[in-house]
Amino acid sequence: MADKKRRNLNAIRALRALSREPYDTDLGDEEWTVIEPFFSKEKRDGRGRPRGCPIREVVNAALYVVRAGCPWRMLPHDLPEWKYVHHQFVQWCDDGTWARINTALRRTLRTEEGRDPEPSVGIIDSQSVKSTEVKGVRGFDGGKKVKGAKRHIVVDTLGLLISVVVHSAGIHDNQGAFLVLAPLFPPRMAKIIADGGYGVHGTTLADWLFRIKGWTLEIVRRIADAGFKVLPHRWKVERTFAWLGRYRRLSRHYEQRSATAEGIVYLASIRLMLRRLTTGHTDFKDGSPRMAA
Repeated sequence: MADKKRRNLNAIRALRALSREPYDTDLGDEEWTVIEPFFSKEKRDGRGRPRGCPIREVVNAALYVVRAGCPWRMLPHDLPEWKYVHHQFVQWCDDGTWARINTALRRTLRTEEGRDPEPSVGIIDSQSVKSTEVKGVRGFDGGKKVKGAKRHIVVDTLGLLISVVVHSAGIHDNQGAFLVLAPLFPPRMAKIIADGGYGVHGTTLADWLFRIKGWTLEIVRRIADAGFKVLPHRWKVERTFAWLGRYRRLSRHYEQRSATAEGIVYLASIRLMLRRLTTGHTDFKDGSPRMAA
């Protein structure tokens, strides 16, 4: 009886996916073609429970949450059930699916821009965001007077996301840098560019980077009494934060788990790159995104 009920529910979800009106956050056919191979896993033995609904609809629902900023429970009724979407999203966060898609799209976009697929320079920065009452990683950033979490990202010189780690806002940038840089091993990477906050504790980070990875650390410091001045390369990572800020789920820290919070950042980055890679979209002009608020 339970299997029959599940099959009927799956059929209803599949029919609903074909008949509903599209949302602005839905993937276009060309966009879905690009990332579909990362989700297509054929069952060799023919066993296991069938998917509850088309996998494209699950990704569309996750994009709706990230872009609109709504809770998972408030997904529109014509999208798949929120429990199923959330379960699949968390699973893809844990197995690294979002990170792999982000890496593949970044390599493709760099190639189309006439660059080597792998970056030789990375730019690092962090963003402290207020948290809600939901339990999870929490801390107090004394410098920015923010109680919540901190997103540490590394981008290339095009502003494309390389890696992200979400940790307590109470961890200083100089220490948090180890968390985001330690797992990275891009074959061509030679230099990391950072602001003055990453050099406040002597040369610890610089020595570690050179000794363990063979990379150099370049600190771009603010010019005293110069007023507003665009500093070399640092504006690129700030621009990336501005791009990600268009996705309202990132306006605060709502997640209990760091892996889920990192997955949301990766998904926002994936959406940005998909729009830039495919035709039929006007969100990018001269390399800069133009997106409705």
